[in-house]
Amino acid sequence: MGTSTAVWLVVGFVGQGIFAARFLVQWLYSEIRKRSVFPEVFWYFSVIGGVVLLTYAIHKRDPVFILGQAGGLLVYLRNLQWRLRERRRTESERADR
Repeated sequence: MGTSTAVWLVVGFVGQGIFAARFLVQWLYSEIRKRSVFPEVFWYFSVIGGVVLLTYAIHKRDPVFILGQAGGLLVYLRNLQWRLRERRRTESERADR
């Protein structure tokens, strides 16, 4: 295995690790809250892990993996956008009181 291949394997595993960490964050957050919830950091982990995995998929030239990661990124970014809007609205309502 060449150095370049090893580096790309590390990139792939790092992306997968970041991506998988979001489930641990979601689970722990839900346990603390005693209900199923998705904290904002879940979506950040999703975006960051998705970008790293998409980069790896592009390097591997795997069209199935590329399409899957690109599609997922749209969902993660949209959910993050909703969360940020919700936070701004809540902060604005608090400021108006």
